[in-house]
Amino acid sequence: MKAIIFAAGVGKRLQAVTQGKPKCLVSIGGRTLLSRHVACLSQLGVAPIVLVVGYAHEAIREAMAVEFPACDIRWVVNEQFVRGSITSLWAAREEMDDDVILMDADVLYAPEILARLVRSSEASALLMDETVKQESEECMVAAQDRRVVSLSKTLPSDYEETGEGVGFLKVQKRDIPLLLRSVQTCIEAGRLDMEYEDALTGFFLGAPVGYEKIGGLPWIEIDFPEDIQRATSKVLPAIETMGNTPSVI
Repeated sequence: MKAIIFAAGVGKRLQAVTQGKPKCLVSIGGRTLLSRHVACLSQLGVAPIVLVVGYAHEAIREAMAVEFPACDIRWVVNEQFVRGSITSLWAAREEMDDDVILMDADVLYAPEILARLVRSSEASALLMDETVKQESEECMVAAQDRRVVSLSKTLPSDYEETGEGVGFLKVQKRDIPLLLRSVQTCIEAGRLDMEYEDALTGFFLGAPVGYEKIGGLPWIEIDFPEDIQRATSKVLPAIETMGNTPSVI
C-alpha cells in the first residue's frame, strides 16, 4: 500500500502566518504537518510515499531531504496548483497502481486515526468524524446502508449517517480505474477548479466504499490562523496524551 499526499496548494488564507512557505510546512509543536504525516505512515509500514507538490515545492524537497533522507519518497509536480485539488489527484494518476491512501497534507491528527483507516476491514474506505455537524464549509461524508454515497460540502437529500470527512481515502487497487474514470469525466469537462472530493460521485455510486468512525479522537484541518492556535493549544496536547505511536491491533 502506498500513500499519495496532496501538498501542492498555496494556502492563501494562511499566508500572513506561513510567510511564503507551503501550508504543509506549518510547524505545530516544533514539527511540521508533513513531517508528522511521513513519520506516521512509516510507523504503519505504508510505502512508498508520493508527494504531489506545486507551490514552493523546492522548500518541501529541502525539508524532506533533511529530515527523511532514507525514506522512499516519490515526487509529482502539479503545474496547475493554483486550480482545484482535482488537478493534484489527476497529476498523480500514474502513481495509482496499487492499494493507495489519498491524503490531504493540511491535517493534524492522532496517529491512531490513520491506523484505523490502514487496518480497516473495508477494502476501500474513508474516515468520518460523526460528532461534527456541518456549520460552514466542512466537507461532509454522507452514508446509506453503511456505504459512502457522497463526500462534499453539499449534503445529498437522502442519507442515514453523516459526519465530517477527515481528508483521507483508502482505495483498493481494483477500485482505482472507477475512481479515475469519475475524475476524468470532470477533467475533460474543464472543471479544473473543483475539489477532488466533488469529482468522486460516480466512484461512490459504483464502488462499495465503507467508513471508519473516529469521533472523540483529536484532529484538525489547518485552514486559518486560528486553526494553528487551536491545534497548538488543544489538539496537540490531546494527541500527546494518547502517545505518538499507533496502537497494535
